[in-house]
Amino acid sequence: MIKISGSPINSNDVLNQYPQNSIERKIISILSSSSSTYNYKSLKELKFELNLRVNIINASRELNGTNFAFAVFRKSRCNPDYWERTDEGGFLLKKGVKPSHAIKDIYINASKYATECATAMVIVYYKALLNIFPEELFNDLFSEIYLMDWQHIDRDLGNIGYMEKEEDYLPGDRRYFKNPAVDPVHPEWQGENAIDLGDGTYYGHGIGIKTAEKIIDILNKLRKNDAQISAYLMDLAGRPDFKYLADKFYSFSSRLLKRNYKIT
Repeated sequence: MIKISGSPINSNDVLNQYPQNSIERKIISILSSSSSTYNYKSLKELKFELNLRVNIINASRELNGTNFAFAVFRKSRCNPDYWERTDEGGFLLKKGVKPSHAIKDIYINASKYATECATAMVIVYYKALLNIFPEELFNDLFSEIYLMDWQHIDRDLGNIGYMEKEEDYLPGDRRYFKNPAVDPVHPEWQGENAIDLGDGTYYGHGIGIKTAEKIIDILNKLRKNDAQISAYLMDLAGRPDFKYLADKFYSFSSRLLKRNYKIT
């Protein structure tokens, strides 16, 4: 069930605002038919979440279509015009570089970059937000980006590294395929972070866009020789704080409107 300001809504009123077979309609259908209640302060807060989820999917597909390579942290690489590679193997935004330009460069000059799957997920989140936020807001919120793992996340992205069991799993969710019997020679394949693309496939950096069954099959080929336990999709999901980010977006839009009104 979906509630806006405490009251249930007629999901058809929202569904009809989106094309047939769209990701937005799929998400609304899942939320409205759920036994759980999904509360939003306003319709625009719900629409922001739909928009961001769609852009997470789009940013995943876009990154998959580049030459962005997979590498363990000790072998990671980045474009030194925008990033400083740290001893840990992460990418620290260089002084004087606009965050928006640095994130865009990963997609434009992807062949200059290589890193692990968790970092790729963070890059996807940044690109999805950059597709929605005005650059001024994006650069203000994310002025000191450090791309590496879940321990180095900008506070304004929220606790996206945290995963929990959900009543419903939605397109745009981050999921995790665990490989408990991984070959110790290749510990980087102990699991795969992946974005649910909403069509039965997932994007995982280093694996690409595959069905859950295919990702499990790939991970099973990277187990130790005597492995008896299969890789599997965990019953967990990671999500950004959609409501917090919506508030930042609409607060900025309101300030911008007032500023432009005063200028004119």
